[in-house]
Amino acid sequence: MIRWIFLLAVLGAGLFAGTQFAGQQGYVLISIANKTVEMSVTTLVIFIVALLAGLFGLEFLLKKALRASSTTWNWFSVRKLKRSRRYTNEGIVKLLEGDWKAAEKKVTRWANHHDMPLLCYLVASQAAHEQGNTAQRDKYLELANQQDDSQLAVELTKAKQQISENNYSDAFDTLSSLKGSYPSNTAVLGLLKVTYIELKLWKPLLELTPKLIKSKLLTTDEKQELEQKAQCGLLHDVAKQQGSEGLITHWDKLPKKQKQNSHLIACFAKQLITRKADSDAYTVIKEAIKKSPTPELYALLPEMNLPDHHPVIVMLQATLKKDDNNAEAHSALAQFFMRDNKWPEAQFHLEKALAVRTNVSDYSYLSDALEKQNLTKAAHEVSRKALTLVKSA
Repeated sequence: MIRWIFLLAVLGAGLFAGTQFAGQQGYVLISIANKTVEMSVTTLVIFIVALLAGLFGLEFLLKKALRASSTTWNWFSVRKLKRSRRYTNEGIVKLLEGDWKAAEKKVTRWANHHDMPLLCYLVASQAAHEQGNTAQRDKYLELANQQDDSQLAVELTKAKQQISENNYSDAFDTLSSLKGSYPSNTAVLGLLKVTYIELKLWKPLLELTPKLIKSKLLTTDEKQELEQKAQCGLLHDVAKQQGSEGLITHWDKLPKKQKQNSHLIACFAKQLITRKADSDAYTVIKEAIKKSPTPELYALLPEMNLPDHHPVIVMLQATLKKDDNNAEAHSALAQFFMRDNKWPEAQFHLEKALAVRTNVSDYSYLSDALEKQNLTKAAHEVSRKALTLVKSA
């Protein structure tokens, strides 16, 4: 527009000058080498204006041609992009439907024309993984890794695939590299929790628990259950590495609240029994039962190999005087009577225990007690009942 205004201004000035100097047009001589060109000033002005108009017109035509070419090119590019997106969407649907082969084919067909090739390669990697084609899966992951801002998505996909193959050691390495860069990422934390549990990395799991709560990946009840499992795992590791003395030292250093947890007390006692520290285990359980009697603690008593189990019998009998419906106490007492070949007493307490609750082991013990008293028919009936419980379990 400015150019055309300029031309009109020049043309107007020329017309004005022409009217002012009519009959006095002047003279212009242009000499180049052996050639000369003669013309009036008015003719020169008209020639220059025409030349400029021609140049402006040529520029206009060239821009039109280039714009048309660019529009055509963009049309083809947009068409390819739309097609790529359509194939990718269809591929994702196929992946969700479990048609892995079709999913892989669709998302890779036009991946080069997609505005986010990373998505295409990740979907293709998962589809290849589901088909068991590890070489192709890793190839797609490598292509995905070459895209911008791809580290988190690629490594998470890799970790999930490793976990699905029960390859927890490699998953641990993959997630450990992500943990430093993305310490609060919900997906990373969730996968770390699974990996730590499977690898029995109890200390890191306990350190991870507050973040899992903050990210709402654990409820309060789940947190308590997970912490109990981790603490029991730590007790096992300490007992294995340091023996019963190291285990007791570790237990003494625990917070008071944890040492009052009956489940942890049972775990502690089990490890002591495993390490042949039965007397220490009995002392722990006896004190725990005074404060918080639980079935789990009573059930551990018969597992101990004590030089004299008479004090245990006395304790159990005292317990049953206070609560005759304590099934675990009846069962434990019966097992001690069986060690002393007191079959009628054992039968009595097993029947009392089974009257309160059903237990396959107690049925088996009762069958043995009856068999020892030559009550064969009754023993067979009890055995059949135990077998029925096993099958229905």
